[in-house]
Amino acid sequence: MSAFSFRRSLTPLIHVLAWGLLALALLILQPMQGRVVLPVQYWVRQGALLALWISAFYATTRVSVPRLLLRGRTSWFVLALAATVAGILLLSRVIDSTLHLSDLMHQAFHAAEQAERRAGPAAAPHPRGSRFDLVGLLITLLVLGIGTAITVVQHWQQEARLRERLDQQRTEAELSLLKAQINPHFFFNTLNNIYSLTLIDGERARAALHRLSRMMRYVLYDTASGHAQLSQEVAFIQDYITLMQLRLTDRVQVTFEHPEPVREVLIAPMILLPFVENAFKHGVAATAPSCIYIGLRQPTAQQLEIDVRNTLLPTAGTDLAGSNGIGLTNTQRRLDLLYPGRYSLQVTPKTPANEFEVKLKILISGTSVSG
Repeated sequence: MSAFSFRRSLTPLIHVLAWGLLALALLILQPMQGRVVLPVQYWVRQGALLALWISAFYATTRVSVPRLLLRGRTSWFVLALAATVAGILLLSRVIDSTLHLSDLMHQAFHAAEQAERRAGPAAAPHPRGSRFDLVGLLITLLVLGIGTAITVVQHWQQEARLRERLDQQRTEAELSLLKAQINPHFFFNTLNNIYSLTLIDGERARAALHRLSRMMRYVLYDTASGHAQLSQEVAFIQDYITLMQLRLTDRVQVTFEHPEPVREVLIAPMILLPFVENAFKHGVAATAPSCIYIGLRQPTAQQLEIDVRNTLLPTAGTDLAGSNGIGLTNTQRRLDLLYPGRYSLQVTPKTPANEFEVKLKILISGTSVSG
């Protein structure tokens, strides 16, 4: 049984138990003690009051709160509650009058007092009617207050779950967009480079084709669950770097440092790729020497840091929000959705070493993977 089905089956049971406890309280909250024999009409009145309270509770939770309070009609909601309280008190008096309960209760009290006088010293008169009316009013207000509070809290919870689902759908949509926007020229150029390699070095061509196939499998299938193991992400970045180097000259120095082996955690797939892709996009020139540094660290199993630097070139404007990739804005939005309050992103447009630098730190909580 799913958690949702379990909650649905548990809710009616909670209602039954709650009303059962209230019914038990009505048996205990008697207006007297001692040898008073309560008339049957008293218990009929108690049962009728219980039915009124149950009706008022569900009318409030199903009608008044959803249609008035939650739609901003607070004044009408207060009037509805006041009318409900007045109606219950009025019906209570009508029931008392119809059942002649006042006379019957007076007779029961009188008989009890007479019996107590015969059995011992004179006893003080027992409190009558007014005490019970006050208790009935308080219970009415309590029932309506609980019904209002429960409905409002449930409404907030539903809105929170809806926002969570929308955030999840938006995250999945952005991941799909990321998959579609991974520099399409990368695959096209890589295939051209592999084709050229087949004429020169068949072994390298087969290895490159295998890497490209592995990357496509990761993008299309391994990320479908919305998370991936860190080792998969590292392997994906390594394959990306290796294939990018097929079209680079010796003037470009690429360094990729990462823990070996990595401590496995589940992370959002391809959350690191835009920074790496940006470095290759803006840190490579055909003639000028340049460097790209990608450093991945894990201070602890739940902490992940990546430092990406690329040489600033006069002919390229370094901008993560370029035409390819999802850009800094979208990447930061994904981080906000996936790791709210658990990441820091620092972008330095120009370091003293004439480099563009991005530093990302993520605190990954509760997603450790064994093995």
